[in-house]
Amino acid sequence: MGRITEDLIRRNAEHNDCIIFSLEELSLHQQEIERLEHIDKWCRDLKILYLQNNLIGKIGCEGLTKLDLTVNFIGELSSIKTLQHNIHLKELFLMGNPCADFDGYRQFVVATLQRLKWLDGKEIERSERIQALQNFPVIEQQIREQEKAYCLRRAKDKEEALKNLREEDKNEAEERSYEGQSPFSVESKDHVQALEVQEGECNQKKFKDSEDDFEFWNKPSLFTPESRLETLRHMEKQRKDQEKLSEKKKKVKPPRILITKDGKALNVNDPKLDFSLKDDEKHNQFILDLAVYRYMDTSLINVDVQPTYVRVTVKGKPFQLVLPAEVKPDSSSAKRSQTTGHLVICMPKVDGIITGWRPTSKSGKSTVDSRREPTNQRSKQIEKLEVDPSKRSIPDVANIVQEKKHRLQRVRAEPKIIPSEENPDFEDNPEVPPLI
Repeated sequence: MGRITEDLIRRNAEHNDCIIFSLEELSLHQQEIERLEHIDKWCRDLKILYLQNNLIGKIGCEGLTKLDLTVNFIGELSSIKTLQHNIHLKELFLMGNPCADFDGYRQFVVATLQRLKWLDGKEIERSERIQALQNFPVIEQQIREQEKAYCLRRAKDKEEALKNLREEDKNEAEERSYEGQSPFSVESKDHVQALEVQEGECNQKKFKDSEDDFEFWNKPSLFTPESRLETLRHMEKQRKDQEKLSEKKKKVKPPRILITKDGKALNVNDPKLDFSLKDDEKHNQFILDLAVYRYMDTSLINVDVQPTYVRVTVKGKPFQLVLPAEVKPDSSSAKRSQTTGHLVICMPKVDGIITGWRPTSKSGKSTVDSRREPTNQRSKQIEKLEVDPSKRSIPDVANIVQEKKHRLQRVRAEPKIIPSEENPDFEDNPEVPPLI
């Protein structure tokens, strides 16, 4: 990153609702910051600033009460003079910086920043400040010489780091060119063999990378910004290699088969949604209730009704259901429930055309069905009158009716024996119920 930007400050000011002009405390640790600039303009009320573990080489910040620069790369200790005008600064942390190893480091800071109360978590005593001010000319000369030696070492370290970086870039370019050459083509007949070779190469590369990683973390390194940047580059390279390896291992899922080769639709529920299919016989239609998410945007849902099946695509995932009977796609309708958010699809049936099937019971026929079956068969048979054509050309309807009347008269002529109360031998027994 290198520099402090307004966007960086705003992203780290969530505790202040991302408002930076009234920010009083800010933490920017491990942001690879190299220079301190513009903070005093953007954050005028800033009092506490945490900058641990960055790449800062010089100090420059005003208007703070506490400044934490732990584990940075401040080698020019004289740069703390820029904080002399900060009358509010009471606490300063410089531990973990190259300047903290200088002879006379603490005395120089105490004498330079006379309003400072705490340095590296240790309170500054009045006697300590008096002694530091008395020895300041000598201490300042020592600090200047050590700074000069540090700058020379830094120049050599930068040159060596730049050389190593060029060699690494060259090796990475050669590796990429080697990886781009494949002895097998994807469309060749030996595709399976090619995949096996590539898998072996991946395993070899993984083993080699693990060896390089072990060597990198166990080799001694200098405490310089370049070594810190080298570590960051190594970690970033590891992350990218891991992503490439996972992409190679990841198998591409085959496309979902919704219709077979012979044209048969399949039941599919990739969104894994609850649903119910109701046969509304009163309105001669099917009603599909699909439990889509209540707050899902309707633009993410696509409905396709076909004569024998219905397909609903929810966020790119297909839901397909085969219908038990043929429906009219043009007359179908779909809407969202205002209470549950479910998708309700109404599909009118096609009259007289049934393509589905109904499940039948495996058990035998019941006794009631067996009794009704002969009656139904007799009702289906058509009864006809037989007429002798030699006697008449047309049936004699009048005689048929008269014959029926004679038959009725014979039935009525049969005497019925009914006891009469006028019979002298009749005895009425009240315990005997009356005859009907």
